[in-house]
Amino acid sequence: MTTLKGEHIFLRALEPSDLDFLYNLENDESLWEVSNTTTPFSKYILQEYLDNSHRDIYDVKQLRLVICKSEDERQIGLIDLFDFDPKHNRVGVGLVIFSEEEKRKGFASEALQLTCNYAFKYLNVHQIFAGITEENHGSITLFEKAGFERSGIKKDWIFSEAVPAGRQGIYKSECFYQLIR
Repeated sequence: MTTLKGEHIFLRALEPSDLDFLYNLENDESLWEVSNTTTPFSKYILQEYLDNSHRDIYDVKQLRLVICKSEDERQIGLIDLFDFDPKHNRVGVGLVIFSEEEKRKGFASEALQLTCNYAFKYLNVHQIFAGITEENHGSITLFEKAGFERSGIKKDWIFSEAVPAGRQGIYKSECFYQLIR
């Protein structure tokens, strides 16, 4: 599918061979804040998820794609379409580049562009939205460069336990971004 192929990366469906990659990513506590996760995932649960990942976005309202480098087909991240609402023609998007060495090389930008093109063309959405915490300047820059506009803020939306030892958690505000066709 040429829609999901870029210059440096391509996006593909989850495969059974992605179990270890998914296990490492889903159990990275630094990502739990944005994924609303508070407990680790077992390989058994993730295998069940993989076994059902073929289900249609119209059924499960989500599509997860693996971001792979074109040169060696290595997985470097995930991009998700979520909360798909065909009645109101909108879908959320979120992504993560897992390895620090692969960040800030344009892969996330390319993946976001490919995914937005796919959503507009094949899902016929009118808008794509994203929630980004206020201090996540890298993601804000990424989404704004892709044409997303900040349309609001959800005050104290995310409770973060990721604070220095001895301190209680804090609340973070989340910016609401939209890309409207």
